[in-house]
Amino acid sequence: MARGWESKSVENQQELREAAREEAAAAKLQTREDSDRQRKRESLESSRKRVLHDIENAKNPRYKLVLDAALAHLDQQLSELNAGSS
Repeated sequence: MARGWESKSVENQQELREAAREEAAAAKLQTREDSDRQRKRESLESSRKRVLHDIENAKNPRYKLVLDAALAHLDQQLSELNAGSS
């Protein structure tokens, strides 16, 4: 009878270990996704700053239009990224 209880205990311990491994893997994946999202946000914000600087210094009105479109596109990507992380 003691053997039966010991087997159940070992089985439960193995199940708990496996569940802990699965949770750790899920947490690591979530952390990686958060890191990727943060890197993308930083890249978009950097590009946005550069485009704003270029708009301020642009002399050609056609180039300003192109830069305005690029700024709108970057703003859209940032808002989508922020909406996706909420």
